[in-house]
Amino acid sequence: MAKKSIMIVEDDPAISEMLSLNLTKEGYEVITAVSADEALKKLEEKDTDFFIVDIMLPGSMDGFDLIRILKSSEDYRNTPVLILSAKDDAADKVAGLELGSDDYVTKPFNVRELIARIKSIFRRQAASAQMKEEGPKKITAKDLIIDTERLEVWVNGKPVSLTPLEFDLLVFLAKNEGKVFSRDVLLDKLWGYDYYGDTRTVDVHIRRLRTKIEEDPSNPKYIITVRGKGYKFRDPGKERNY
Repeated sequence: MAKKSIMIVEDDPAISEMLSLNLTKEGYEVITAVSADEALKKLEEKDTDFFIVDIMLPGSMDGFDLIRILKSSEDYRNTPVLILSAKDDAADKVAGLELGSDDYVTKPFNVRELIARIKSIFRRQAASAQMKEEGPKKITAKDLIIDTERLEVWVNGKPVSLTPLEFDLLVFLAKNEGKVFSRDVLLDKLWGYDYYGDTRTVDVHIRRLRTKIEEDPSNPKYIITVRGKGYKFRDPGKERNY
């Protein structure tokens, strides 16, 4: 099996070297870049399977700009992105997640925890691929169609573009229709690790998902908030109360 490749976009040489050393020991191939411009140039020569991106980068683009470019690219829109930044403000974390990144880790950080998160994201990717081969190929709820084989979502006959994490979240909830899941349980099921109490990432992804599949995100009919409990999926086409 070919090694997984990880690109580190980080201008602090000590952090970049430390990450490179530890990720190489874990069996990953590592590519480094000190700026967004250098990262994009290196991607012209070699693909990667994962991005670790610092927010505050030298040059004309910061990490957010780079992520916007990656997520608008056909080649990398589904490639996982982990943000690694000294900016620990809640607004920055939400902004990063809303761009489509999979995780946000603040500096200083524990390298073993960081590697555990990377492995968790890769496991989720593998589980998503396996899901294509198992179970029902389509989930239908009124005007919503989820095709787990083609990894496509349709609402009112129109295709909807979701990130891999948004897709997995939607499928998980839809397959467990009517069951309420707390934020902590969703973090465990979808992210696969202890998120140390920071459950805002679930709310961000739920909000993004609602803007894409709900006719009125402020009054959702598919993904329902159960106050004090969490979230559940409802098929509005069924005459059923949960």
